[in-house]
Amino acid sequence: MRAATGLDVLVRQELQPLLGRSIGLVCNQASVTHDYRHVLEVVLPYHRAGKLRLQAVFGPQHGLFGHTQDNMIEWESDDVGRWEIPVHSLYGEHREPTPEMLDGIEVLVIDLQDVGARYYTFIWTTALCIKACEPLGIPVLILDRPNPIGGAVVEGTVLDPDFASFVGLYPLPTRHGMTLAEIGGYLNARFFPKAQVDKVLMEGWQRSAFLDETNAPWGMPSPNMPTVDTAVVYPGGCLLEATNLSEGRGTTRPFEIVGAPYMDGQSCAQSLNGLDLPGVHFRPLQFEPTFNKHARTLCEGVFVHVLDRSSFEPVLTYVAIMQEAHRLGKGSFAWNPPPYEYEYAKLPIDILAGNEWLRAAVDNLTPLEEIRGRFHAECKEFEPERRLHMEYI
Repeated sequence: MRAATGLDVLVRQELQPLLGRSIGLVCNQASVTHDYRHVLEVVLPYHRAGKLRLQAVFGPQHGLFGHTQDNMIEWESDDVGRWEIPVHSLYGEHREPTPEMLDGIEVLVIDLQDVGARYYTFIWTTALCIKACEPLGIPVLILDRPNPIGGAVVEGTVLDPDFASFVGLYPLPTRHGMTLAEIGGYLNARFFPKAQVDKVLMEGWQRSAFLDETNAPWGMPSPNMPTVDTAVVYPGGCLLEATNLSEGRGTTRPFEIVGAPYMDGQSCAQSLNGLDLPGVHFRPLQFEPTFNKHARTLCEGVFVHVLDRSSFEPVLTYVAIMQEAHRLGKGSFAWNPPPYEYEYAKLPIDILAGNEWLRAAVDNLTPLEEIRGRFHAECKEFEPERRLHMEYI
């Protein structure tokens, strides 16, 4: 399938919507054209020719070029000498751009690669940019990109606003089945009605398509999101960040490798495979993370092999992994305490889940079918809102 991203469409338009305007640009290392030219490579010649003014550049979590490895590792703003344009961090002292950062900007352009899960902070960087621009009357222009795990399937819990955080500021399902521009439209309509949110939509993308089934480019949007395969498991795998299980950070396959020093990989794989979860097989393995949890310590666990993406349920699958770790770990499995993503009062699992009931369902070994039913009910209730903002078939 041939799919042109919003950036590709803008290039074909010779940046017509931006000519003669002073712009801010929110981007990172994955903001590339179909032939892997970075958005800055596209915009700077127009800036230098006086056809537009690039007033400032903004980068999200992990830095403008993805140099920070983990959560809550802040990076500093800087003036990039090679461009002589201010660069502002939106993951540090400020996660929302200040009026001073936005001074002189006539349109804020956002080109970020989301990965299809509510926890991914680029969604909420976008939300905070819309929030900051609304009272200043600055239009926001979102250059759309594919949801790498497709936009046809929705799964998991819908965020309870009482559990809002930087991994979920507004209600969305865990696997939300939307693109960043569609989410921007939802945020605009529901929470920032006075904001002007415009979009450059993709051409040729279909909701059922995973990114690697198209010719759209893949650049690592963050250091531990190396492949589309990683994105496929991430809506479930990220929940492990709230536990003392290694989610595979410090290995070559983050979120696909799971385990801990207290786990028995053979027993865990056997138990998980016995659940007959759709589209997945669990292979026992040993591994030694080079950093993060259990660094330089031998762990046992499983490799999560996705056999059929269309039937695979990532959130339910990783709930099952946590339940088995709880059951087989003989008291060693534990929930991590705060802080997590700037939240100091609530448990990380509760802000990731967007509720307290999922933690109780793991602790109580609630039957998976009952959990799946609750997922379906919450997603069904949100579905009319999602459909209202769909831009693609």
